[in-house]
Amino acid sequence: MSLTLEDLEQMQQQHPDFRMELVKGNIIVMSPSGYESDEVAAEMVAQLRNWVRPRKLGRTAASSAGFRLPNSDLRAPDASFVLAERLRRSPKSFAQLAPDLTVEVKSPSDNLEDLRAKIQEFLSLGTKVGILLNPDERIVEVYNFGQEEAIILRDGDILTVPDLLPGWEVPIADLWPLEFD
Repeated sequence: MSLTLEDLEQMQQQHPDFRMELVKGNIIVMSPSGYESDEVAAEMVAQLRNWVRPRKLGRTAASSAGFRLPNSDLRAPDASFVLAERLRRSPKSFAQLAPDLTVEVKSPSDNLEDLRAKIQEFLSLGTKVGILLNPDERIVEVYNFGQEEAIILRDGDILTVPDLLPGWEVPIADLWPLEFD
């Protein structure tokens, strides 16, 4: 049986503490991410927001913002960015488009291939850039629409997304949690 967005909304009303996505007619309950991966996601959202908002480039969101995609799936990346001209006002419910930039952060329960597939799905539906942050390996994978291979970045490298965020530069080492000795 294929479920719909209305089914998902009903389930969310019954279980408001659960994060859910609708993928190919199936409802997926998202487990908590773990502290480290959420800290990495929060840092990425902060880095994006601190660049985007003062320049009025568009909108940034965290993992609770859902996107109703052109294929009728409802997905929620860990961080996202949408250009201002594509989303003039924040919708009260789900944004009905694919974000321009989507970010996934590997948590302890995540499978890397599943995260890569999610990014590829976003890219196939209109996302321009997908980023996978892997705190376990301290590696960032950057996927650009129309390019087969990911760009791999490590500590010492600088993350940029020049087509969407001109001038934005984030040292990869700044994305990982601080350690206090």
